[in-house]
Amino acid sequence: MARTSKSPRAVLLAALATAKRALPLYSHRCSPKKFTQHQLFACLVLKSFLKTDYRGVVAHLADCPSLVETLGLASVPHYTTLQKAARRLLAATPARRLLDATVREHLGRKRRVPRAAIDSTGLESSSASGYFVRRRQRVGMPWKTVVYHHFPKLGVVCDVQTHFILAAREDRGPKPDVADFRPLVTAALTRVRIGRIAADAGFDSEPNHTFARRQCGVRSIIPAKHGRPTTKPAAGHYRRLMQTRFDVAAYRDRVQVETVISMLKRRLESFVRGRTAWSQRRELRLKVLTHNIMILLRIEVFYTAFLAPFPIPRARCASSRRSATSSRR
Repeated sequence: MARTSKSPRAVLLAALATAKRALPLYSHRCSPKKFTQHQLFACLVLKSFLKTDYRGVVAHLADCPSLVETLGLASVPHYTTLQKAARRLLAATPARRLLDATVREHLGRKRRVPRAAIDSTGLESSSASGYFVRRRQRVGMPWKTVVYHHFPKLGVVCDVQTHFILAAREDRGPKPDVADFRPLVTAALTRVRIGRIAADAGFDSEPNHTFARRQCGVRSIIPAKHGRPTTKPAAGHYRRLMQTRFDVAAYRDRVQVETVISMLKRRLESFVRGRTAWSQRRELRLKVLTHNIMILLRIEVFYTAFLAPFPIPRARCASSRRSATSSRR
């Protein structure tokens, strides 16, 4: 499993570095310029990291002056400032730029991911316990019936080796997964080249295979099990190929996207606090960005942030090397 940061200060530094690559300093030339967009985005990432709400992260910053100093804040922002910043910074276009920045920071000069996996999951729209839901369903004549009409749905494409999210799509369920394949693969290919991609039977369709293999040059591994069970050959060239020459070893990569979803739900909660559909989408985007920022694969970000105020002169380094060489002699 990928190593994720447990340090709030390290997460803040990585969030600041990501925002500086993707966002301008201020949203408008006539803005009050009390807080930068980089600082506000880092506060939002801290909120998701601490699994709290806007008032909670403001109270946490007020109790931890070291985090305020890390952000370079002159004062702690009001919780309504963070709420308005979330509506602006987590819209579709800024969130896409931030995700692009995390992928560039993660891959460096690499632009190809040999193995990827795709899957989607549903999250809870309330913090009601699963035990309560099961108990109410067992009652013969319950005084309160538990019914879920819609729920937040998140689809992701991840790098199998590093558990890094390359593309994400927010939606509302219940909805079949097969329609999410093209948008997710297209979004991932705008950032990296993919060698092969594994998906479960929910994404099985001949148009998805044709799109991945012929239009995108990506080898798709999807079991041909969609529809009613039958002994007849599947319809379509690639679906029949999945029946006759299915690569079981390559399909095992799909398990890693389940690990990514588990990491999201365990580290950043399995429910969203937003009440409207748009606020739930923004919260899902923040979870994806926080997950990527928490993966410490480019340690240079933190080392640079820690050592920037204390540069080592070149002459001193040379003299220390000469003294070390003379001592060894």
